Amino acid sequence: MTVKLYLASASPRRKELLTQLGYDFKQFSVDADETQFADEHPITYVERLARLKAQSGVDLGYQDRPVLGSDTIVVAEGKALGKPKSEADFKAMMSMLSGSTHQVMTAIALATSQRVLSKTVITEVSFKPLSEQEIEAYWHSGEPHDKAGGYGIQGQGGRFVSQLKGSYFAVVGLPLYETDELIQAFMADQDE
Repeated sequence: MTVKLYLASASPRRKELLTQLGYDFKQFSVDADETQFADEHPITYVERLARLKAQSGVDLGYQDRPVLGSDTIVVAEGKALGKPKSEADFKAMMSMLSGSTHQVMTAIALATSQRVLSKTVITEVSFKPLSEQEIEAYWHSGEPHDKAGGYGIQGQGGRFVSQLKGSYFAVVGLPLYETDELIQAFMADQDE
C-alpha cells in the first residue's frame, strides 16, 4: 500500500528530501506563530513547533491523510538561534558559531485529527574559526537570510563545517531515517 501524506512546509529542501523517501505527498504551507516561550527549553520549543505545524494542517482541513510538520533550530550556548533579523544579528550568530560546536535540532511530527506522533533529532556541528571577511562575504551571498542559525549546510555554509556528529539530513531540514521510521510507526499503529 502506498503511503499518502501532506507536507506542511513551504521549504524546497524538505520537499526534495521527502521526495527521496518515495512517498506520495502534497505540499502546502502553514502560518504558525514561531515565538519561543520564556524559559522554554530548545528541545521543547522545536518539538512544539513541528507538532503545531502538523496540527495546523489538520485544522486547515487536510484530513484525508496524515500531515507531516517539521522545524529546525540551531542551538548555541543553550540559546535557540532563529533566522537572522539583520546583518548585525547574523554577524553575532556567526561569531558565536565560529570555532565552536553547536547543536542543530530538527523535530518532525505526523498528525491526524485523532493523534500526533513526534520525534526530535539532535546533531552536533562544529565550525572552523571564521574570519570577518568570510562572514561578510557569506552574508552578501544571500544564502543566510532565511536559514535558522544563519547558514545552510547544503550550500555555501557547508564550507564552514569541520565536523558533524549525527544526521546531515536533519541539519538540511528533514532527517531521512527518522522521518521514514516515524511514518512507518504511525501507519502501523493506524492499521491496528
